[in-house]
Amino acid sequence: MQDNEITDDRARRFAAGLRTFEQDSDVTPFADLFAADAITQRFDARGERHGEVAEFWTEYRDQFTDIETTFSDVVEGTDRVALEWTSTGTLRNDRPISYRGVTVIDLADDKIVRLSTYYDSAAFVPVPAETT
Repeated sequence: MQDNEITDDRARRFAAGLRTFEQDSDVTPFADLFAADAITQRFDARGERHGEVAEFWTEYRDQFTDIETTFSDVVEGTDRVALEWTSTGTLRNDRPISYRGVTVIDLADDKIVRLSTYYDSAAFVPVPAETT
């Protein structure tokens, strides 16, 4: 899917902003897409965060030496968008990774007010080498 299949301009800016952030690690322009008190959530031990957008995304990016996200489907409503994606890259320990997920974004005016991301967290668990 290409970004031009995303009709909501705010969701298109999110997709483009994420790609740029993944490449250059500059969180500020990407975090500016979010409201100051935006809620970010991924379903792991870190839980829900209020107003900590830059920290949320910096923690995400710091896991990888390189990462690239491709969007494969979108469901759009008036002020809510769901994006299905696949991310492929290399973890800091040089292990390749590819995992899939869905991100649900709530929008108000021109800002993201809530982001919840659901993904295959098992992809991050190292698989021990077989012993013979």
